[in-house]
Amino acid sequence: MTDALPLTAFLLIGASALLLAIGVVPVMRRVALQTGTVDKPAARKIHSSPVPLLGGAAIYLAFILVLIFFGDRDYINEVVGIFVGASLMSFMGVVDDRWGLGSYAKLGGQMLAAGILVYTGVKVQLFGGWLDVAVTLLWVVGITNALNLLDNMDGLSGGVAMIAAIFFTLLAAMSKQYLVGALAAALAGACAGFLIYNWNPAHIFMGDAGSLFLGFMLAAVAIKLRFPTNSTTVTWMIPLLVLGLPIFDTTLVFISRLRRGKNPLTTPGKDHVSHRLAFLLGSRREAVLVCYLICCAFGVAAIFVSQASFNEAFVVAMSVTGLCAYTLWRLEFRRGGVRPQ
Repeated sequence: MTDALPLTAFLLIGASALLLAIGVVPVMRRVALQTGTVDKPAARKIHSSPVPLLGGAAIYLAFILVLIFFGDRDYINEVVGIFVGASLMSFMGVVDDRWGLGSYAKLGGQMLAAGILVYTGVKVQLFGGWLDVAVTLLWVVGITNALNLLDNMDGLSGGVAMIAAIFFTLLAAMSKQYLVGALAAALAGACAGFLIYNWNPAHIFMGDAGSLFLGFMLAAVAIKLRFPTNSTTVTWMIPLLVLGLPIFDTTLVFISRLRRGKNPLTTPGKDHVSHRLAFLLGSRREAVLVCYLICCAFGVAAIFVSQASFNEAFVVAMSVTGLCAYTLWRLEFRRGGVRPQ
């Protein structure tokens, strides 16, 4: 396989997923309205009329269909565990959007989906044995919930997932991994098609059907990504960097809510990075765009680390960690008027 072929294939898959999502989202919007699967106005929400959910179901359908059309037989067989787990996540999200699920039921479903990945051989390979299984479960559940928590503003979670998927596609192309690149490209294209309808003011929300699915898929793609020309003492940092914003946002929310005696998973609030940026900038759209830029900066750092020596990667890791720690301290402990609600 030549260097040019994977990138061309990724572009074709991404463009096809984009077009499919553009066509499927309006259909799912009508289904949501007809079935009453809508996000109703509430005191802590900014929309004044019900907004259809099931945008996440459209992302899922576009993703699955394009991979069925363009994936070869060996490719489909290799990712059956990912498909089953992703389908479980999307179905569970649809049920939660329509009828509601408790936080423990959702956590159980997430653990089951992560267990399916482990059972089919998709797991972290750092330490060996049960420690790798434990890290895989923690990673999948953590990133899934991070994307779910990040879905708090029009265009935010879908755009962040799209940018992360684009960088995963680039990293896969650089290391000539068709499997990972195809998954990431389809995910990026589906998110891009959905964003056309989800940009502020949104005509449809992705709901848990989308955020749980996207979080699971990004976690699975990160696990599958390999860098045979570099050491694992360096490459383990790459997924953390690509998904740096969701990880930072979840860390900030957990610390903030625990400090206020709240349950981090079940307590809603305007204490996310996006809310604090919107307060500082005076615009939700600008806050989302700044989040996009931050994601791009994390992605560029990840590409650098993928080609770096241990010393170079260590400097980048320490710099990013220090900057994130300082930013968290400024936002939470020295808020300067940006107070969580």
